[in-house]
Amino acid sequence: MIFAPDSLTITRAAALLRAGELVALPTETVYGLGADASNPTATAKIFAAKDRPADHPLIVHLADAEQLLDWASEIPKEAIALARAFWPGPLTLILKKEEDVPDVVTGGQGTIGLRVPDHPVALALLRAFGGGIAAPSANRFGRISPTTAQHVFDELGESVAMILDGGACDVGIESTILDLSRGEPVILRPGMIGADAIAAVIGRRPRLPAVSEDAPRVSGALAAHYAPRTPMRAVSSASLPTASAEAAVLAHSSAANAGHRAAWIQASSEPVRYAHDLYANLRALDASGAAEILLEEIPEASEWDAIRDRLGRALVGSGT
Repeated sequence: MIFAPDSLTITRAAALLRAGELVALPTETVYGLGADASNPTATAKIFAAKDRPADHPLIVHLADAEQLLDWASEIPKEAIALARAFWPGPLTLILKKEEDVPDVVTGGQGTIGLRVPDHPVALALLRAFGGGIAAPSANRFGRISPTTAQHVFDELGESVAMILDGGACDVGIESTILDLSRGEPVILRPGMIGADAIAAVIGRRPRLPAVSEDAPRVSGALAAHYAPRTPMRAVSSASLPTASAEAAVLAHSSAANAGHRAAWIQASSEPVRYAHDLYANLRALDASGAAEILLEEIPEASEWDAIRDRLGRALVGSGT
């Protein structure tokens, strides 16, 4: 079920995709559950395996920016500039779709999410396959995203024809999603490529959507997402010394107290490393058997925005 990604395995994985099967693949962000994006029957299997709502669109992964022409009907100059700057990399562009893109991929919308992943295994598979691979995170819908091949197997098991093992994901949280389909650039999901980096390329700062704005639906934008099954709540740094000895803790500022019996994970105080480890840490705490997870509040600095987004949604969805 889990395979080392040598050349023969990549060839076999591409053949499975052409046959309409599901293949889990590593990317630099998280592991994706891949299917032939041009095959509605194959992509429907993604929704069944994940128990994913049918109107929740998928991101299509490409081997290179030249394939944009196969999927997008309008490619603004800003999209080309951003692709040159950040692809391969953790940036998804929302563009107006080509007419023949299956509705199952876009959730019935007139837009599509596209990106080129920055992982050698994903790129090798995309080149061998020759088309677009729809690949949301390879986990049950709304749960903690997988950052290792074992995470994928633990959640989806035999529902995946093949899991390619590319090691732990380098970034560890999902890509930035930038909408370029409506003229003004809008960040629909924050990621580790932030507004400042985008503005440095296109000369104007993308904004966040207004609460009432009719933006395209995108992956990971629901209030509850990335969530452990164990109830989780945020606590201040000052309250950590009095944390219950029975609660699992994700901290970044202090080590466990003597006598703390439940799991206590000392996360990095540096946002890039914190993000890299986040989902693996949440999975470990969720599996600890504790009745509750305590999450130390993270800094307010902009470098933590993407992490704050994921943790906020995880808090809403936890315990369900």
